[in-house]
Amino acid sequence: MMITGDHPKTAAVIAAELGITSDGRAVTGAELEKMSDQELAQTVREVSVYARVNPEHKLQIVKALQREGAIVAMTGDGVNDAPALKIADIGVAMGITGTEVSKQAAVMILTDDNFATIVNAVDYGRALYDNLLKYLRFQMSCLVAYIAIFIGSGIFAIAGGVPLNPLQILWINFVVDVPIAVALGFDQPSQGLMGRPPRPVGAPVLSRANWVRLCVQGLVMTVGTLVAYQIGDTQYDDPVVAATMLLTTLSLFHVAAGLVARDQHDTIFSRAALPGPTQLRRYGIVVLAIIVVTTIGFLQRIFETTELSFAQWSICIGIAASLVVVEEVIKLFIRRRDRASVGEE
Repeated sequence: MMITGDHPKTAAVIAAELGITSDGRAVTGAELEKMSDQELAQTVREVSVYARVNPEHKLQIVKALQREGAIVAMTGDGVNDAPALKIADIGVAMGITGTEVSKQAAVMILTDDNFATIVNAVDYGRALYDNLLKYLRFQMSCLVAYIAIFIGSGIFAIAGGVPLNPLQILWINFVVDVPIAVALGFDQPSQGLMGRPPRPVGAPVLSRANWVRLCVQGLVMTVGTLVAYQIGDTQYDDPVVAATMLLTTLSLFHVAAGLVARDQHDTIFSRAALPGPTQLRRYGIVVLAIIVVTTIGFLQRIFETTELSFAQWSICIGIAASLVVVEEVIKLFIRRRDRASVGEE
């Protein structure tokens, strides 16, 4: 929208040149004063140009947009813009031409006075926040699994109630999880990030639906990890093999959790869904670490592991892949639900 103190005709012509409006209509401050709340609400939905306005009119427009559920970003440089900058969801002041009053009222200052910088800032902020969510989803699902594995092993007397020793826990936390966390934190921006609607003010970082989904992931990892131990214990009758299969399966589950945490909607089986080369190398380092802890002698002695056969590796990989299968099924239902809701609209 354009809100200006200039003449309505001047404002309409400039707005048309900028692509803000195509109908040449501009509402004046005098017209705003005569409108009821209902008329104002209808006007802000339809009109994009306002001329001959004063600070009170700017406040009216911002408040009307907010009542309609819009997330309002207000730009300005003068003292008379300060009230609207203050009440807007995001006040943006000009860094070069802006007054000190407008800068103090705003939450963002454009140091170059270039409006395109706002788009770049939003793009950067959304990418940063999206990567933070990826990291949180990964960490929370793994944390749920950690807690549930120890509780489950204690209840069902699996691995003597101690599925992982302290050194194995440290190995997973620092050698396996850290590269995955870094890969998620510096991941490439998700597709369609700028096409998403603004996140509602006050919305939780992880919604209730997110927590349910994370608990499902944690449950899958828990069951799969304990099943891997039971297979190793009963089929191979060797507690060291069983413990190694448990450690290996849980580590592979973390790799799978890192991959599925990147996108909660689209499949990971597409070229666009692949992480960038740098991040793929980090996942490769994790896979290499999972292998060497079971094959190199001094690591075997430190972490109480043993070398696994091809069949045992196949079992661990197959169980860990179940997390990807479950997530792909969930994503399939979500995509069908979204298509159905779009079709109804």
